[in-house]
Amino acid sequence: MTKSIDMTANKGMVKNLIRFVSPLMLSGILQLLFTASDLIVCRYFGSEHSVGAISSTNALINLIVNLFLGLSIGSNILMARCYGNNDKEKGQRVVYTSVILSAIMGLVVGVFGATCSKFFLQLMGTNKEIIDLSTQYLEIYFIGVPFSMIYNFCAALLRAVGDTQRPFYFLTASGIFNVCLNLLLVIVADMDVAGVATATAASQVLAAAVVVIYMRFKKNSFFEFRFKKLHFYGKEAWEITRLGLPAGLQSALFSISNVMIQTSVNDLSTTLGAASVDGNGASASLEGFVYTAMNSCAQGVVTFGSANYGAKNKANIRRVILRCLMLVMLSWIVTGSIVLIFARPLLGFYVPSEEGIEFALQRIYITVGTYFLCGIMDSFAFALRAIGYSILPTIISTCGACGFRLLWIFFIFPLEYFHNITWLAISYPISWLLTALVHFICFAVLFKKLKFDEKEKNSATAVANAA
Repeated sequence: MTKSIDMTANKGMVKNLIRFVSPLMLSGILQLLFTASDLIVCRYFGSEHSVGAISSTNALINLIVNLFLGLSIGSNILMARCYGNNDKEKGQRVVYTSVILSAIMGLVVGVFGATCSKFFLQLMGTNKEIIDLSTQYLEIYFIGVPFSMIYNFCAALLRAVGDTQRPFYFLTASGIFNVCLNLLLVIVADMDVAGVATATAASQVLAAAVVVIYMRFKKNSFFEFRFKKLHFYGKEAWEITRLGLPAGLQSALFSISNVMIQTSVNDLSTTLGAASVDGNGASASLEGFVYTAMNSCAQGVVTFGSANYGAKNKANIRRVILRCLMLVMLSWIVTGSIVLIFARPLLGFYVPSEEGIEFALQRIYITVGTYFLCGIMDSFAFALRAIGYSILPTIISTCGACGFRLLWIFFIFPLEYFHNITWLAISYPISWLLTALVHFICFAVLFKKLKFDEKEKNSATAVANAA
């Protein structure tokens, strides 16, 4: 493919990483812009609490969806290894198995999420002023989840062979469609949050359709997708699950801690009012831009690292990590500075009240100002997965990030002095620092022990050169 990237070459590695990361970053930022457009359209044309209603669902959506979406990381890692080792036959089996897995899991998540939405929102103590709107939003949103799963798995396969540009194009098209439909359904049809959810679900259907059609009709130098050859391969399914499920569990556990934090915000809203929920949601939306920029750079570690692991090139794995860390820090400096400098006017797009903006600022200065710690944490977690350790980073993250936050919420936050948004936000950088340190120590020890058989390494190099 002309848009593919040589992920195992030492020469021009930074250039190749930037080529890989840039579309991925733009895709993530565009996705967030489209999500932000949902909130902004509701802010100006929806009902009084529609912004808070949508914002209060984010943690729950991530909890339910990310467990299964993490398996796409398994598809990415396995496909990248096949690509690095030029194993086209196995790569083909990974493609077909991934598509079937994504469809099955999407249906399970969609049905479960749609039927259990109100129950979970009640468990979270969602403010009674917004719970009906939040339920309405979730029930429609989850209809589009099966298509979102298919898109994300197919995009992960394309990225694994170095093609990050086409997923970006597909996402851009679906996002523009989402915004246009948003305006039509909310302003013209006066559907409020139901209109936003419908537009989101419809855009997910479009994204899935476009990526599947591309894979069906575009000949690819590494893999092809044909419906008549669609088959489920048990061995590849197990490998994808083994590599991806720990990442999904990690995302789900992070989401549990975020659900608990959202529950704590809901608790504060009983005294501070629904504006605190609006402010927290607006802050989280802006923070997402910084996180996405950093995480896109960190994802270069798992894709390039896995490709070089498949090619048995230990020296290149080290180079990948160092260069991705450099890109993580650079992306944090740029995006974090923009958010911190323009925080107040940016928050004004989301939140109508000064009270809600002030609430958001208390959180955003703490989280964005220390977000580089999260980028470092993610980079070393991806590094461990790239060299074959998929369960270890999940255990570390569970204890270091999720466990710490839960302890903070249960034992520190209830104390009168600490019962405010500032101390709730401080739990984030502390958990990132602790987890990043443990990830780094584990990676340093395990990477030192990593050895490749010289014959195996020479064979992999010869195959790659022949290709």
